[in-house]
Amino acid sequence: MANKKERLVMLGDCQSFYASVEKAKQPRYNDKPLVVAGDPERRSGIILAACPIAKKYGVTTAEPLWQALQKCPDLVIVRPHMEDYIRYSLLITEIFEEYSDQVEPYSIDEQWIELNHYKMFGETIEEVAKQIQDRVMIQTGVRIRFGIAANKIGSKIACDLIAKKNESGIFHLKKDELQETIWKYNVEEMWGVGSRMKRHLNKMGIWTIGDLAKTPLPRLTRRWGVNGQVLWQCANMIDDAPVSPISDEQKAFGNTMTLPRDYHDAHDIETVLLELTMSVCRRARKKNRMGWVVSVGCQGANWDFPTGFHRQMKMEEPSNLTMEVFASVKKLFHRFWDGLPVRRVGVNLSELVDDGALQMSLFVDRDKMLRIEKTVDYIKDRFGETAILPASSFLDAGQAMERSGRIGGHYK
Repeated sequence: MANKKERLVMLGDCQSFYASVEKAKQPRYNDKPLVVAGDPERRSGIILAACPIAKKYGVTTAEPLWQALQKCPDLVIVRPHMEDYIRYSLLITEIFEEYSDQVEPYSIDEQWIELNHYKMFGETIEEVAKQIQDRVMIQTGVRIRFGIAANKIGSKIACDLIAKKNESGIFHLKKDELQETIWKYNVEEMWGVGSRMKRHLNKMGIWTIGDLAKTPLPRLTRRWGVNGQVLWQCANMIDDAPVSPISDEQKAFGNTMTLPRDYHDAHDIETVLLELTMSVCRRARKKNRMGWVVSVGCQGANWDFPTGFHRQMKMEEPSNLTMEVFASVKKLFHRFWDGLPVRRVGVNLSELVDDGALQMSLFVDRDKMLRIEKTVDYIKDRFGETAILPASSFLDAGQAMERSGRIGGHYK
């Protein structure tokens, strides 16, 4: 029997994406060190993206802006424009889709492409990758780096470890060349291994990706269960996951936000949870969906010593009515909150069903409630998110006014 033909998957990563888009919009900055930062006016934000010139000065993503300015006083500082980044990302997706109908966005600046029929476009997969790279640069001004492998994990590792660092920005990782290519890298350089996991692996005598790949799988699964198996599969480039274009069928509606300060008071946290619930339910109604399961998450500011909870419950009836869902949100919050300061909160509605069969109640006119909510939705669609808000959103704890001018937590 003939061997099954090996897949070819590429992970396309946009170099310094936000910064590249800003330079494409304003070519006068092409030869200058540019960063995109949260609050350039106050010089107090965090670096979201740094162009290669800025990186030569030692400027890094996620460092405070004041610290970056000490390294490079001549930095050009631009605040984020999320609508532009989304538009450029969608344009890059359209270019990819001219080469394959299997394109899966991983993030705003990374996308997988399965190219099993690449010979329609070139002799080698590397040649096709260069062709796409050139097209994206010409049409958007953004440089793409491509990791190529037989699956998604392999292409991600190839991109992160080699394609992002070599001159061409393209690297084809072949399974029979793992030992001489990626196995020599330190284990913390592999996708999915953070500083804490690195310390645990080092204590087990695992220092390189090769060490991890050669570790008996039962030893890892005894220690970490499924996570141990995932790490081992990454190191050995084992992955059967398909490249799946985004489906129109949404599985859940969720919203999370990081608060501008620690919230200590239960009523303040409830204010934000209500705003998130309103947003989630409104999105569900727009899609004519309602959910059975409500999830709530609260987290403290210290990520190294995590506090908080993430819990869910099934409601008696599926709903997309704000106050019904919020009743369950409050119940979860008060049942599981430990009283410690909260910096990040989230609300999620899942196990979705069609809202055409809203269950009637003897005690509550749910049909009337739905008509009222859809009227509010219409007003917001026409006059903006802040046209109607609960009174609590105008208190100091409320975040709806501030978030209304942002996309994904950043300025439009």
